[in-house]
Amino acid sequence: MPRADVVDTRLQGAEQEAEARSQLRFITCGSVDDGKSTLVGRILYDCRLIPDDQFSAVAAASRKFGTTGEDVDLALLADGLEAEREQGITIDVAYRFFATPRRSFVVADTPGHEQFTRNMATGASTAELAVILVDATKGLTTQTRRHTIVCSLLDVRHVVLAVNKIDAVEEVEAVFASIAAQYHAFVQPLDFASVTAIPISARFGDNVSFRSSRTPFYTGPTLIEHLENVDCHSDSLARPFRLPVQWVNRPNSEFRGVAGQISSGSISVGDAVVVARSGRTSTVRRIATFDGDIDEARAGDAINIVLTDDIDVARGDVLAPPDARPHCADQFAAHVIWMSETPLLPGRSYGLMCGPIEVPARITTIKHKIAIDTLEHHSAKVLTLNEVGACHIATGSPITFDPYNERRGTGAFIIVDRETNATAGAGMIDFPLRRAQNIHRQSHTVDRAGREAAKHQMARCIWFTGLSGSGKSTISDIVERDLHDRGYHTMLLDGDNMEQRPRLHRCRPR
Repeated sequence: MPRADVVDTRLQGAEQEAEARSQLRFITCGSVDDGKSTLVGRILYDCRLIPDDQFSAVAAASRKFGTTGEDVDLALLADGLEAEREQGITIDVAYRFFATPRRSFVVADTPGHEQFTRNMATGASTAELAVILVDATKGLTTQTRRHTIVCSLLDVRHVVLAVNKIDAVEEVEAVFASIAAQYHAFVQPLDFASVTAIPISARFGDNVSFRSSRTPFYTGPTLIEHLENVDCHSDSLARPFRLPVQWVNRPNSEFRGVAGQISSGSISVGDAVVVARSGRTSTVRRIATFDGDIDEARAGDAINIVLTDDIDVARGDVLAPPDARPHCADQFAAHVIWMSETPLLPGRSYGLMCGPIEVPARITTIKHKIAIDTLEHHSAKVLTLNEVGACHIATGSPITFDPYNERRGTGAFIIVDRETNATAGAGMIDFPLRRAQNIHRQSHTVDRAGREAAKHQMARCIWFTGLSGSGKSTISDIVERDLHDRGYHTMLLDGDNMEQRPRLHRCRPR
């Protein structure tokens, strides 16, 4: 390994160069012991991004916790928790940064155990590509399918099937071809943008950063080559502009900027924008950044937009083009991944955070839950830990969103337990419920003034409220009787009477 001072210089240079390169966020996932953490350690080792002192510490830990005999266990570079090293498993999501001359990367090493599926979903929620590992000695497992389906639900559009441990099988070509064929057949209905199968050995580095002599039949790219060249960003740039407002920046009377990170599309000075929730429009006068004003900004850029008009914009609003506005509704259909030990209960009040805004919400209906390894739909009244369900959700006030499969940045939300303030679930919005948008106030020819004139009295609504059994119905009945005796027209709406189902009479023609 290189000296620590040389590595420090290389790290600083890589971080500086990374600012000018495109960044790819990806996850490693798959079943238990398929080699996810070992692969992450191998990539860091091959990129020579491990300082001497850290490598020495891992070598010492390998003698105590390692599973590779006398060799250094590279999995320990990613599994840093004591419990992870003692058990030889990944529990939490470990994020690592590395860079090559062509690209910078953020990799999330996610756990493989079923009970930690929520941790895996957390890592996949921000990933653009998934490296799904399969042990060549075992083939596809239930957890392989489960993680693939979670990636599909979370709109990870690009997948690498890394058939690992090719050093441990005899007929490498036949085993690889069989696993790749089974996997391609499984993912066919999931509509991924790309699925690339690569035979690798994470322990020995075969086809990770160099081509392996064990696989003369394989003519495709190494894993690093594929990660450097795969295009995951063109879709976000082609989609209409979206800027969820994080903050209205007003340091002085001369500057008022709408601050946020662009989730999709691009914006230029002079473009027209609309505040999606209110419908107010304006034009971009300036685009301010930390490094100064720019003429154009793209998806992923954090900016301040200065508008030509002083219109009302607040945290939680979304700026968009006037001709491509997002949805704004208080009822929508969504898929929910439940992450709490306490089951999801329809009708219970939760907090819902969509971007920077939080509103009260409740799940009105669970349409079905999804068998995560087969995609079958089953009826359900509740959702328990790690279950995925299709739900209808109602919020206390309208929120602005896009369908998740169109724009992840404005189509995702989390559900918060309002008693513990813990994250209870994560969701992906499918579409607004049109019945919520079809309810409009209807104007009538006979208005309040007309009714008051006909009755020769002023209209008033009196509300009696209090605890059950406190005498509300008795007092309201006495008040109505007194008003009736004085000649006023009244109508008493009693809560208990309104709860009764009225008898339906068939209308008969005369």
